[in-house]
Amino acid sequence: MPPAPEELLPHRHPFLFLSEIDELEPGVRARGRWRLAADADFFAGHFPGRPTLPGVLMVESLAQLGAAALLADERFAGRLPLFGGIDHARFRRQVGPGDVLELEVRLGRVSSRAGRGSGRALVSGELACEAELLFVLAGG
Repeated sequence: MPPAPEELLPHRHPFLFLSEIDELEPGVRARGRWRLAADADFFAGHFPGRPTLPGVLMVESLAQLGAAALLADERFAGRLPLFGGIDHARFRRQVGPGDVLELEVRLGRVSSRAGRGSGRALVSGELACEAELLFVLAGG
């Protein structure tokens, strides 16, 4: 059974956007989910009357899953992956309160200093977001 997100990530509430990790291949790939609380603060202002998950938070949830896959690899344990860039981000579907964001991330080239990965987020099997993620590794 894969570890809980808090066992791998330094993120904590209110900035932890990963509820659970379902599959984990350290340093290679991961699958997980983010269960969106109906009363999450950001829904109140984005948008009143039509609450919508901000796209940047979808990308952040993918990055957190990717960081978990990276940090599960003993070569990178204790490091801090930071965003270096986001390429080709596309948002395909509105995501709202109570939805479950199904996350998939695959890491690409990774060195001791930086790397890249790609991810997608789905709701009920329907693509909501996809992006390529670039990161740098701090610490170590």
